[in-house]
Amino acid sequence: MGLFRLLKMGIAALAATALLSACASSAGGPQLPPASFVSLSDGPGEEYIIGPLDELTVFVWRNPELGAKVQVRPDGRITTPLITDMPAVGKTPTMLAEDIKLQLSQYIQEPIVSVIVNSFAGTFSQQVRIVGATEKPASIPYRANMTLLDAMIAVGGLSEFAAGNRAKLVRFDKVSGRQQEYPIKLGDLIKKGDSRANVLLQPGDVIIIPESMF
Repeated sequence: MGLFRLLKMGIAALAATALLSACASSAGGPQLPPASFVSLSDGPGEEYIIGPLDELTVFVWRNPELGAKVQVRPDGRITTPLITDMPAVGKTPTMLAEDIKLQLSQYIQEPIVSVIVNSFAGTFSQQVRIVGATEKPASIPYRANMTLLDAMIAVGGLSEFAAGNRAKLVRFDKVSGRQQEYPIKLGDLIKKGDSRANVLLQPGDVIIIPESMF
């Protein structure tokens, strides 16, 4: 296939995408862009805020005896070798690692500390909630790069009477300080496999799925 023909096909595809976006925008209301990928990382995002009952691994380079696998207690604290009752809740893994490093500096020279979240319950603001006509409404911990499809798989998909294409996503807009509603096409995503209906989620998103009227 010639280069000129490939370029023409690429331009045509871009034009079609732009047309679809324009049609969606003309339908009224804000629209969410399609997710460019659907992969789900194994852990929370870099800005994840540690919550109670999260399970952590603390690693101290060249001093493995000072590291530990710990669970954040309900009081929000952890205990590791040489450190007792370190506050963990409300911090990112990077912030907690810096605090541990500061404490360990009293005992060893220039410690290098890393904190990994192995499993997590997720604070309320770090969850994605799916309510309404789904197989099992739930609040699930947000993970880095989580998409609408990931969330729907986690709750078992739509119920028999779900009006998937009338669903909406409610998201808090930090700029305006208000909640914003976005239409989402769960029927097209799940039943037709339309990747354009898949969108990236954010911590705190609420997915509301109504039931069909008939």
